[in-house]
Amino acid sequence: MMKKIIINVGRQFGSGGKQVALELGRKLGINVYDNELITKAAEASGFSKDFFREKDEKRNFFSFSSFFSTHGFGLPDNYVNENELFKIQSEVITGIAEKESAVIVGRCADYILRNTGFTLDVFICAPLENRKKRVSDRLGITPDKAEELISRTDRKRETYYNYFTFGNWGVASNYDLCVDSSILDIEGTADYIIDFADRAGMLK
Repeated sequence: MMKKIIINVGRQFGSGGKQVALELGRKLGINVYDNELITKAAEASGFSKDFFREKDEKRNFFSFSSFFSTHGFGLPDNYVNENELFKIQSEVITGIAEKESAVIVGRCADYILRNTGFTLDVFICAPLENRKKRVSDRLGITPDKAEELISRTDRKRETYYNYFTFGNWGVASNYDLCVDSSILDIEGTADYIIDFADRAGMLK
């Protein structure tokens, strides 16, 4: 029987990190949480999914008058700050880790679960040219537009991560394993991560 394990996947935009996470979940037979965390956080708080999606891995204040769910979570003013939203999402991530093995994509899960003894923290990267091609093919945009989107998205993720963790997003020393997905591609990268976890005694 496989031990309980949480694999936290950080990723550069366009590196295929989400696809690697899905492949990990498929091969290990465990759930993968990415956008699902937004739904769970919204359900736990009473906010709408749109509100959490607008805030996802970004830093700033949001008025929630147009996003507020009608079923029950009131605040005395018309704003909720990023720290409160992070706390809600952190509680959801902690709850998942308490109940099941899972793959969790982004959202500072490595930091949130840092005192848990059964986590593997992975960062997926790839060369810029490889990421530009992946993003332009997926979204049907030019390589120049893809590069702009990559830069903007990575900057948001870095700012979000560094603010809440007091760490450095994408720096190798923050993770157990950093992998260039362009070398082994998606399935090969997932296999490599699983082999690493197995050799580390985390699977059985």
